[in-house]
Amino acid sequence: MAKKNSSVSGIVLLAKRPGLTSFSSLNAVKKSLETSKVGHTGTLDSFAQGLLVVCVGNLTRLASHITAFDKSYEAVIEFGSETDTLDPGGTVIKTAPLPGLSELKDALKKFSGTIDQEPPAFSALHVDGQRASDLVRKGQTVKLKSRPVTVFDYEILEVKSEGEKVKYARIRFDVSKGTYIRSLARDIALACGSAGHLEGLLRTTIGCFDLREAAGFDLLEGFTIESVIKKNRAERDDERGAFRAKSFFDDEKLFEQIKLKIKKMDFKIAQTCGLKTAVIKDDFIGHFKNGRLLKPSYFDSIPADEESEAGKETEKKYAVFSKYENFLGVILFCGEKIKYEYVISDN
Repeated sequence: MAKKNSSVSGIVLLAKRPGLTSFSSLNAVKKSLETSKVGHTGTLDSFAQGLLVVCVGNLTRLASHITAFDKSYEAVIEFGSETDTLDPGGTVIKTAPLPGLSELKDALKKFSGTIDQEPPAFSALHVDGQRASDLVRKGQTVKLKSRPVTVFDYEILEVKSEGEKVKYARIRFDVSKGTYIRSLARDIALACGSAGHLEGLLRTTIGCFDLREAAGFDLLEGFTIESVIKKNRAERDDERGAFRAKSFFDDEKLFEQIKLKIKKMDFKIAQTCGLKTAVIKDDFIGHFKNGRLLKPSYFDSIPADEESEAGKETEKKYAVFSKYENFLGVILFCGEKIKYEYVISDN
């Protein structure tokens, strides 16, 4: 059996297929890179598909930064019925008339900018130390507190009508961290005087990361209203689930793409993660790797604004690189004091 490679580090963009959990999808990365040290930066529900950003090796420490990124989705909303889970796998709990296109457009205007959103009861959020979804499955009524989220932009991409009424709509949403698209589907439908739930979901971006650059992107089926309807019919017939899982975890083409597309940490990614960047002089790389005392003079690039703020108790995080853009770790800079957050050992 191949030895697990604990030294590989990087960021893998992975195109998750529908019907698989985010956790199980990580097995493709583990198998391809022969490592067990991986972590995703935000899950997708099993019915959903699209971009997962997977941190590998020592870069798993970056996961919390990437989780905070804004995201973009394409959502297929089915109008006329709401399910308890707000997705295609749930039980219908409410029906209502279909909206007209003008009613949908008017409703969408109410969901632009910062709004208060009630998360779905079927979610991983915790109530009194337990997952809300677990409490609901036990028969308890759960109502989660609304919280502010932001819809930066939206666009109707496609509609499928029954007569003059909208049965399905595929809509692009650009949203902030913590936005539940299932809740958006529910609330938009209610604002139309209808009921609704998600039938399909495709995540297209996370921060600066784009699905089109992901390993397995070319292996995804097209995402349209018709393709989502066909997929869900197949799921309900329970014909394809086992085959899909097997093909994903044994797909040599996918494994090769993962190996080729693994990204190293660079200035752009660091800055997108909300980190400032600093380049350490060659003579002091050994000091850094061994955790010795650091001084501002050891760096080629500590921005001038930091020097002017010396003495102020404002702690800022820096991603540290060599002049060849090898990522070495993260430091905390406060006035003239520099503290280590962590050091990458495999550079």
